[in-house]
Amino acid sequence: MKRHIPLGYMNISDNAKKYVMSALDDNRLSYGKYTQAFEKRFAERHGRHTSVFTASGTCALQIALAALIEKHGYKAGDEVLVPAITFVATSNIVLQLNLKPVFVDVDPLTYNINPSEIEKHITPRTKAIIPVHMFGLPCDMDPIMEIARKHNLQVIEDSCETMFVKYKGRSVGTFGDYACFSTYVAHLLITGVGGIVTMKDESDERMLRSIMQHGRDTIYLNIDDDDQYEEEFIQSLVQRRFSFVRMGYSYRITELEGALGLAALEETDSMMASRKKIAEAYTSYLSEFQDVIQLPHTPNGCEHAFMMYPLLLKKGNRDEYALYLEKKRRRNPIHDAASESTVLYKVIRQFGGSISGCRND
Repeated sequence: MKRHIPLGYMNISDNAKKYVMSALDDNRLSYGKYTQAFEKRFAERHGRHTSVFTASGTCALQIALAALIEKHGYKAGDEVLVPAITFVATSNIVLQLNLKPVFVDVDPLTYNINPSEIEKHITPRTKAIIPVHMFGLPCDMDPIMEIARKHNLQVIEDSCETMFVKYKGRSVGTFGDYACFSTYVAHLLITGVGGIVTMKDESDERMLRSIMQHGRDTIYLNIDDDDQYEEEFIQSLVQRRFSFVRMGYSYRITELEGALGLAALEETDSMMASRKKIAEAYTSYLSEFQDVIQLPHTPNGCEHAFMMYPLLLKKGNRDEYALYLEKKRRRNPIHDAASESTVLYKVIRQFGGSISGCRND
């Protein structure tokens, strides 16, 4: 059978299979030890003490913004600043929560929200900023946070495309009130589907878990919460277990994704090193064409996870170029960065245009 250039690749390790089978052997599909361990270790890797694992990166963003609405009393029609380049989920969740997304232009070199463009969009109705760490590259967070403090705005870091990297020595996810990550199959750490919220204020954890579970009373958020025997607690539990105290969603995830995530965390160093090596190969092959294409830019003080290798072509017809690449992907048996770069090398000689990565979480 003829092979083609894959859009992505994942490897289910022996450890991942072992953890998944262990969860099945434990007869536990709901929130359990693997998900708890994954949440704790993922948070620690990103400078936080705790996190909440939910059904997708989009779900993570939605429950984080819902939490800000509850905590700070946002009103329908209040405004949230989002970058003009991002996956549609960033603005969709604002609309779905009856707020108004206001689009801010991006830096042409990094594709991240441009801090110098933010203040011109701030009005008395502006409540929050959602900077998006695009393609694996952190935003310029120092000026963003300075603006947020000046105008008393909350910040949600949309870090669905960016994990395990730092901005000026600080991990992504340690700047905003919340940070949201994705474990979708095309992203960095893969569980198939999934999203993670980390938080500045640990006391928000139970509220976030309530929001993602129909708004249930926080006395009972998983099946282990009733493993107590004090009569006073049992009486309260019986009264409140099926009480729903806020608007919420059904965004829970299973122990199987938790098991996959825990195994994937154990391999992040090698995964990140491999991405860096592949990016270096692309750059090596394509650097002579910088009059035609814009290669990824990594500012001083930033690390790049290379969730994608974005290219901007400065000349020619984008659609013609992309169609040619799409045809090559389907026909050629290519499985390494050097060979893929050779295809790009040849195409750039023949065409101009532009290509870039896209999100899907």
